[in-house]
Amino acid sequence: MTVASISAFVFNSKIKGRKNMADKRVMLTEEGMKKLEEKLENLKSVRRIEVAERIKQAIDFGDISENSEYEDAKNEQAFIEGEILTLEKMLRNSDLIQENDKSVDKVRLGNTVVIRDLEFNEDLEYTLVGSAEADPTEFKISNESPVGEAIMGQKVGSTIEVHVPAGVLKYQILEIRA
Repeated sequence: MTVASISAFVFNSKIKGRKNMADKRVMLTEEGMKKLEEKLENLKSVRRIEVAERIKQAIDFGDISENSEYEDAKNEQAFIEGEILTLEKMLRNSDLIQENDKSVDKVRLGNTVVIRDLEFNEDLEYTLVGSAEADPTEFKISNESPVGEAIMGQKVGSTIEVHVPAGVLKYQILEIRA
């Protein structure tokens, strides 16, 4: 198993058995909140109108009972409306990670953390964010991911163990930045 595939599993923020993301308090950085607000605005002001136009065009073709364009547009409309509801609920239930909450004495949400993979002697740098913002491709891991949970509250020099199906991963915290 490669480091990349282990990392993809370890940092995946969708943990089985957890509440739906929209049904709980969502921790967001200022940047994350702006991204969600922009996505919501785009869905409401652009995508809704585009899909409504597609539905109108499909209706103009005539018989909608056998019209695949109409069905596709209606399915997309349902998806967009569901996404809008989810984003609105997430924003209503969000808590902003304050800049003054990001001290460097121990790992907290919003901190950037440099950890060393003790098996591969490789240094990794991640920013710890809420599950709504987690994106391993941008080196943002969720506080609910296995590694995120393990490093929360830890100090520089701490060695942590993360239990995954492939075994136990060991990391050492090298640096914490606000």
